[in-house]
Amino acid sequence: MAQTSYGDISQRTAGHAAEIMLEHAEPILVLSKFGLSKPMPKNKADNIKFRRPVPFAVSTTPLVEGATPTPQAMVYEDVSVTLQQHGAVTQITDKVDDLSEDPVLKDAAMLSGEQAAETVELVTWGAVKGGTNVFYDTVAHTSRATVDSKISLGRLRAITRALRSNRGKPVTSMTAPSVMYGTKPIEGGFIAFGHTDLDADLRGLAGFVPVAEYGSRQPLCPQECGSIENIRFILSPVLVPFLAGGAAVGATGMVAADATNVDVYPLIVVAKDAYGLVPLKGGGAITPKVLNPDTPSKSDPLGQVGFISWKTYFAAKILNENWLARLEVGVTDL
Repeated sequence: MAQTSYGDISQRTAGHAAEIMLEHAEPILVLSKFGLSKPMPKNKADNIKFRRPVPFAVSTTPLVEGATPTPQAMVYEDVSVTLQQHGAVTQITDKVDDLSEDPVLKDAAMLSGEQAAETVELVTWGAVKGGTNVFYDTVAHTSRATVDSKISLGRLRAITRALRSNRGKPVTSMTAPSVMYGTKPIEGGFIAFGHTDLDADLRGLAGFVPVAEYGSRQPLCPQECGSIENIRFILSPVLVPFLAGGAAVGATGMVAADATNVDVYPLIVVAKDAYGLVPLKGGGAITPKVLNPDTPSKSDPLGQVGFISWKTYFAAKILNENWLARLEVGVTDL
């Protein structure tokens, strides 16, 4: 285990330096706010089922006078999800805690909390971007390796048409921004998630309305950048693209990290209850834990070592492939 010791941290002693901490890149929890969350009670095994009734078929046969129609049976579908455990540990010596000018324990605890939150977000991103309902930048393209152009309004409309045809419903609630588990109602619409690099191309689309022009309409979260028709866009730097996954960059004008192949950016558009989240207990169930140095124990009689750690049980899964679509596009190289 890597250990933070006093020798790892340079002490600034020249002058009376102002203590200015670097601004940390706080993880952006956006996907976790809009999935169907079903907390798992403690001590109830590691597998949970999302259960839903199968809709009845339309009845087009007229009734016969005096004859009772054949009864129809209720049928349910189960989607099973298995919880996985995630966590990390940071080790700090008592010398660091006693002599370092930096608030190392406090910073480590803060970073551990951010690491835990970002882990949950990336696990969810990995689940939702693995769906089978895929659209590409143009109608002519049929694989990721052929992607070579930016997002278009026509492809977004094709996605919303498909979601509606499959009876996908607008998202009408989200997890409330509180330590207590709960939801709050929102204006109905489809929600699209993607990387912040998509922002410029989205703003160039006809009909795009930025958050600043919403008027009385409230943004869903700080990461919402705007909307087009019935899609609201939420962008985060955590929602990473498929680097060099597209066609040869050539003169396409698209971003290519390796200067050879276009980076492919997935934009995930979801309807209500398209995917589910399973934390152990409520509210995300992530709590960083701190064991301060100077805490004697059998294995450490002098209390020379402390730990900052976190762990969580979590899982995310697509619940209905037809209520979620992935649009794969390039991004203009600005």
